[in-house]
Amino acid sequence: MTTSTAAAGPKSVGYRAVFAVREFRYVFAAHVMSILGEVVAAIALTVLVYERTSSPLLSALTFGAGLLPYVLGGLLLSEVADRYPARRVLVTCDLLAACCFAAMVLPGMPVAALLGLRLLGGTVSPVFAGTRAATLSDILGEGDRFVLGRSVIRLTAQSAQLAGFALGGVLAAISPRATLLFTVAGLLGSALVLRLGTRARPARATAAGEVRSGAVLASLTAARGLLANRRIRALMVFLWVPPTFVVAPEALATAYSDELGLSAVGLGLMLCGMPVGALVSEALAGSLLGPRGRSRIVLPVGILATVPAIGYVTHPSFAWALPLLVLTGFGISYSLGLDQWFIAAVPPELRGRAMTLQTAGLMTFQGLGMAGAGAVAEWLPVHQAVAVIGVVGTTCSALAAVAVVRTRPKSETGLTTI
Repeated sequence: MTTSTAAAGPKSVGYRAVFAVREFRYVFAAHVMSILGEVVAAIALTVLVYERTSSPLLSALTFGAGLLPYVLGGLLLSEVADRYPARRVLVTCDLLAACCFAAMVLPGMPVAALLGLRLLGGTVSPVFAGTRAATLSDILGEGDRFVLGRSVIRLTAQSAQLAGFALGGVLAAISPRATLLFTVAGLLGSALVLRLGTRARPARATAAGEVRSGAVLASLTAARGLLANRRIRALMVFLWVPPTFVVAPEALATAYSDELGLSAVGLGLMLCGMPVGALVSEALAGSLLGPRGRSRIVLPVGILATVPAIGYVTHPSFAWALPLLVLTGFGISYSLGLDQWFIAAVPPELRGRAMTLQTAGLMTFQGLGMAGAGAVAEWLPVHQAVAVIGVVGTTCSALAAVAVVRTRPKSETGLTTI
C-alpha cells in the first residue's frame, strides 16, 4: 500500500491552481454539461411519466431510478474503470447514456421502457464517476490539487441541483420530450470535450501487468479484495455512513413541510437548504483551510454531520428548520480530507475500481437512507423520525470514525483522535 504525507502539508494550493491545469478545465466543462443534463432529465422524466400514468408512485420511481443501478454497476462493472483506457471509458459511458435518453424521446415509448432505459443509463454512472475520480489523480497528482479537484466536482453537482431543478421545471412544463433532447445534447457535448480535451492514457490494469479474467468476475474479486483491506474498508465505511443518515431531513422535507402547512415556495426553500450549506462549507474549507486543517476536521465534522437533525425533536418552525438543514449540509466538508486519505491508501492500479465501488456504495446507501427515513416516518411523527435518525446516525458515524483511527498508518499526520 502507498501512503502520503500530502494531507499534512502546510497550506492549500487553492482552487485557482486546480483550474490552471488545462486538462482539468476540460473535465470540468464536460461535468457541467453532463450533470445539468442529468438533473434536467430527472425532472422531465418524472413529469412525462406522471402525464402518462397519473401515478405518484410511478413518477417517484422514475425520479429515483437513476440511483437504483449504482450497486449493480459498481459491483459488476468496476473492473472496466481500470481494464480499459480512461478516456475511452468516459466517452463510451457518455455515449451510452445519450443513446438511452435519445430512445426515450421516441413517440409512443411505453412507461416500462422509459424506466428500463433509465435503469440502463444509470448502470454506467458509477463506472463513469469512478473512472473520472481516478483520472483526476493522474491529471492533478495525489496531493492538494487532487483533493480540491474532487471538491470542484462535488460543488458543481450541488450547484447543478439548484440550477437544474429550476431549469428542468421550466423546460418540462413546456415539453418533457424536448427537455430530454437537452440532456442528450449535454451528454454528447461532454463526450466530445472529453475526447478532444483529455490525454490518452494506458489502462491501469494493463500498465500494472494484471492477469485479465472476465470483467464481472474481476470486478467482484476486486471489490472483495478492497473491502478485505482494513484501512480501505474503514475509509469507505466512513465515506458512506454519515451521508446515509444525513439525507433524512431532505428525504422527509415534503412530509414535514406539509405538517407545517407550508406552500410550494416554502418546500422549495427547504429543499435548497442542504445544497446551500454544502456549497458554502466546501468552498470555505477548500479556500481557507490548508491540507492539515482539512485533515483535522474530518473526524469531528463527519461525526457531527447528523447532529443538526436531532434538533427536529423540538418540532421546529420553518424559520428554525431551514437553518438546521443548512447546518446539515455543512457536514459535506469532512470529505475533503477524507479524499486524501483514501487516495493515499489505494494503489494506483486499483484506483478506478476503488473509486467506482466508493461511488456505488455512497449512492446506494443514500438511497437506502431515504427509504429508511420514510419507513421510520410511517411509525413516528416526521419531526420525531428525523430526530431519532439523527441520534442513530451520530452514533454510527462515531463508531465508523473509531475504525478509521484504529487503521491509520503511523506515517499519517494531521489525524485527530476521538
